[in-house]
Amino acid sequence: MPTFHPIVAVGVGVAIALSFIEPGASKDLPPIAQPRHDQAESPDSQPTPALAQNVLTQSPKGSTAQASAQPENPVSAEIRVNPEHPKAAGTSADTLKQPTASVAGDPQGMPASVREYLGKPFSPLGEDSFVQAPAPQPSPTAPVRSSPEYLNPSANPLLFPTRSQEVQIQTTQPITLQEAIGLARRNNLDLQQSQIQLERARAQLRQAQAALYPTADLETGLTNTGSGQSGLLNTNTSSTAFNAGLQLGYDIYTGGLRSSQIRAAQEGVRLQELQVEQVSEQLRLDTTTAYYALQQAGAQVEIAQAAVVDAAQSLRDAQLREQAGLGTRFDVLQAQVQLSAANQDLTTAISNLRTSRRQIVQVLNLAQTVDVAAADPIEVAGEWNLSLEQSIVLALKNRAELEAQLVQRNISEQNRQAALASIRPQVGITASYNIRDVLNDNRGFGDTYSIGPTIRWRLFDAGEARARAEQQSRNIELAETNFANQRNQVRFDVEQSFFDLNANAQNIQTASFALTQAQESLRLARLRFQAGVGTQTDVINQQTALTNARGRLLTAILNYNRALAQLQRSVSNLPDSNLFVLP
Repeated sequence: MPTFHPIVAVGVGVAIALSFIEPGASKDLPPIAQPRHDQAESPDSQPTPALAQNVLTQSPKGSTAQASAQPENPVSAEIRVNPEHPKAAGTSADTLKQPTASVAGDPQGMPASVREYLGKPFSPLGEDSFVQAPAPQPSPTAPVRSSPEYLNPSANPLLFPTRSQEVQIQTTQPITLQEAIGLARRNNLDLQQSQIQLERARAQLRQAQAALYPTADLETGLTNTGSGQSGLLNTNTSSTAFNAGLQLGYDIYTGGLRSSQIRAAQEGVRLQELQVEQVSEQLRLDTTTAYYALQQAGAQVEIAQAAVVDAAQSLRDAQLREQAGLGTRFDVLQAQVQLSAANQDLTTAISNLRTSRRQIVQVLNLAQTVDVAAADPIEVAGEWNLSLEQSIVLALKNRAELEAQLVQRNISEQNRQAALASIRPQVGITASYNIRDVLNDNRGFGDTYSIGPTIRWRLFDAGEARARAEQQSRNIELAETNFANQRNQVRFDVEQSFFDLNANAQNIQTASFALTQAQESLRLARLRFQAGVGTQTDVINQQTALTNARGRLLTAILNYNRALAQLQRSVSNLPDSNLFVLP
């Protein structure tokens, strides 16, 4: 004989109803139909490793709920329950009262719970579940795996697809952040363009250095001359002559023109090297930011799926109470509206995930037929062990943007000297040797030679040279002004990133605690609703609060990582010898 559990529902001061619900009665109900999102996937969504087929959530106290019809998860990650996984943060109210552990050199400190959180992946469904990525993130000492060759674009930069098969997504490849940075430095068109400009600057330097050597010109010719009738004499003569000459020239003193042009070309090479460094570092930041956006979009899909599961459970509870005579049709309608809204949010999250995937493909300049997914788990990227003052000083020493302004100032100074050289004496030496032979006579070759110095000095040019020198003087002042402006901007970038980093470190602690409380609140709201002392509105509100708490924790972690990446970019450029070599 089945066991019945009594449920007492108290009306608002009107009546008390007593009913019995048999355990497992929910199994007799028809499954709740939900929109299918796998059909919305485009043909580019190919099977990938560890593709999730369902979502399982586990609330605190061991209460488990599973949706009867689950949308396909387009993220290459599996969401599953792992009761042995360590908690991401403290679960008691004392967590917010923990003393801060001072970071080395950081007078403001970092929360101790954030330090404990380092290295632990973010779980969008709570502290008892985690996201398992297809490939683990390599440790700092482990070698980074090489990316598949089919990710690289075509070697033809003028490729122009004309058929739909040439742009159709054929595979989705999970990649790590380090792989993404490596692909970007290998394939990005902006970096390749800056490298080509560097090679052009090196060629200009070789052109300027050619003035250190003498010039040699060889000239040859064959001429035929003749004469006709002259006066009473009827004569007709002609001759054919061969001429050859060799001229040598060398500028002994150019008034500083040659040396100024060479130094300006050398500074131009250095300026382009700094430009390559800036493009590379900005590319690293853009790739990192795009990768974090891809991680966030994938986690938002998982959070939206969890919201669908929660809404489906609430709808199931409301239908059970309506069948038992303890609930109303209004509660069922509220739950159905909540489920529809959750499905809409899931559809939007899937669309954002697709957009994020294509955005990072554009940054990495990958092949036309591939798509990528995030293989790294969502976790705190690391700590910043320098104080604000130390970070500012380090940025002023390392930033290539500041050195570029000084290099530009040097180029303007050399151009000024070159402009003034045109009104200074120019001393050179020339030598020539010429031979001549008339082919139709019986004489042999005749030769001549000459050698001697030459001096040129332009005494009046209507002020042209000094006007050009004045222009370069103004360019020097502009470079100095730009240096001061860039210096202030560098300091502001460091301060902004540093403040964002500390703020998001605090937010991680607060959001972790809020997520735990939201899970417990939802569990209690459901118990109260099932016992008849709570309302469906309370459950819906707690479901919304839990979804928001998951999103806030996700945002806090990724914003922390973004601030850390921005701070690294603001403080230091990381030179790489391979950046100055064309692929």
